[in-house]
Amino acid sequence: MLHDLVRYYEILAAEEDSTIPKIGFGTANISFSLNIDDDGNLINITSCKIAAGKKTVAKPMTVPEPVKGRTTKILPDFLFGNSSYVLGFDNKGKPDRAKACFESFKKYNISILRNARCKEANAVVKFLEKWNPGKALDNPAISENIDEIYKGANFIFRYNGNVDVHNVPAVKEAWMQYKSKSSESPVQQCLVTGEKAPIAILHPDINGLYNAQAAKVKLVSYNREAFESYNTSKEKRRGLNGPVSEYAAFAYGTALNALLADKSHKIILGDTTVVFWAETTSVVYQDMFSLFLDCSQLHAQEGNMKTVRSPLAEKTIRTVLEKIAQGKTADVEEVYKEAVDKNVRFYILGMSPNAARISVRFYLKGSFGSFMGKIQQHYEDMAIQKQYDNEMTFVPVWKILGETQPKTSDDRSVSTYLSTSLMRAVLLGEDYPNSLYQTILLRIHAEQDINYYKASIIKACLLRKARKTGNNVYKEVLTLSLNENSKLKVYHLGRLFAVLEYVQKLSNPDIKTTIRNKYISSASTTPASTFPTLLALAQHHISKLDYSAHFDKMIGEIMDKLEVDDDPFPKNLSLDEQGIFYLGFYHQRIKLFDGKKQL
Repeated sequence: MLHDLVRYYEILAAEEDSTIPKIGFGTANISFSLNIDDDGNLINITSCKIAAGKKTVAKPMTVPEPVKGRTTKILPDFLFGNSSYVLGFDNKGKPDRAKACFESFKKYNISILRNARCKEANAVVKFLEKWNPGKALDNPAISENIDEIYKGANFIFRYNGNVDVHNVPAVKEAWMQYKSKSSESPVQQCLVTGEKAPIAILHPDINGLYNAQAAKVKLVSYNREAFESYNTSKEKRRGLNGPVSEYAAFAYGTALNALLADKSHKIILGDTTVVFWAETTSVVYQDMFSLFLDCSQLHAQEGNMKTVRSPLAEKTIRTVLEKIAQGKTADVEEVYKEAVDKNVRFYILGMSPNAARISVRFYLKGSFGSFMGKIQQHYEDMAIQKQYDNEMTFVPVWKILGETQPKTSDDRSVSTYLSTSLMRAVLLGEDYPNSLYQTILLRIHAEQDINYYKASIIKACLLRKARKTGNNVYKEVLTLSLNENSKLKVYHLGRLFAVLEYVQKLSNPDIKTTIRNKYISSASTTPASTFPTLLALAQHHISKLDYSAHFDKMIGEIMDKLEVDDDPFPKNLSLDEQGIFYLGFYHQRIKLFDGKKQL
């Protein structure tokens, strides 16, 4: 995985107009710039923030590599930082510490800038030498922005209003000279690149992981002596048990942070953050994967989509979905050929927070075409006749997970195991997790109803199981719509229940609670103890209707499928049989209400 991330970093860095940070640099969220003149005087403070919807947020900028391992220690960064370091004051109630932060920042930055030999560096040196934190609030530029400063915003230095000092070539050169001289890391063979190089003692911070307790977490870290390498120096031995070079650590960290910062190519499922990338700089692959995995994005009103997608990706996925909906799956290959190379390597990484660390939930890699084919198979397995026209034809993973949650519950958390197993089923074609099927049955029992999405899930789970076991008996009812010729008794039991409820609604149009609310759970688990009562009630309901003969005939035809003379009502139904029962109920109900308003 680390090797693949390093490879992705190198692909991005090799691009002509690449904005990915080079080694020695990193990304930080910058809110303001301190605009200084040749004499180091603070002229004003200007905002670097960017629009994000209806608000503005700090701008991610490439800066000299941020320090690692800062907790309570005073560790300054080069040419950027918050007010404690850059200006020597804050509102944390510890003025002496803020001054100490500034003095550390001042000494550290001047020692590097002295070697830059340029006017921009000299201006920052003069600013640091003359700045008095005790009189900071007397400066109009500070007092006008005090509220924002107190929020902990990061600052950079800007020379004469138009040059960011950290981007000046001479300053960059001085910074890299300092980095090369200051490294005391031992040299070993890197596990990622295979080359002998300085080994990273501390690995990079990772930002943007959903639901993480800390803003910055680590993919690789050691915090117990049992996990560390033997070494006389406690400071150096941490990274030597699994030696990764400073370059490889920087590269994988930069690539992963870039992926997590890209909201258009990031998916949140429960507490799991999923990122994905192709072995190319083209975003078409990521766009197509994202749109195909969650087709609901295509239904967003024009101009109201959360992210801007490649027109080619959007057009291709729309065409693919149309072909699938029309049953023309053989034509899908030709659609892809016109847009992308399906043999391009593609990677999918699922992560969740674990205190200050990252737990890798799954890491999948293969050809782009293979993953797209598995998602297509998922949609085909889920396909079933809709209950309402406005329901999603292609059900995304987040919607499936949502169907496992109680409608009235405020807690919408999803099991990590369930979300991970479901993603593997969708992306690798594995069986859907048993816990998904069982949870959906529990929700149906609790809600006394089955909707389009739950019916789709039941059908898909049973279809994959039947495909794996070769159980062709089940396959005859795992269809898009009603199969009246099925030989499965439990399927017809579900059909019969739907007809009995329909008759009750017709005879009592204003009824609020039907036999479904009271009996569907028992009918789907212990039919023998429930259906005799329901059939007796049905005769009472049918007697109220003018067209009773029609329903007598309908019920009779279904009863014939149950083989009345041979114990038509089983005492108990297995979990699989319960699913078949609900599919029969759903299919028959759709048939009864087809073209009619639901009663």
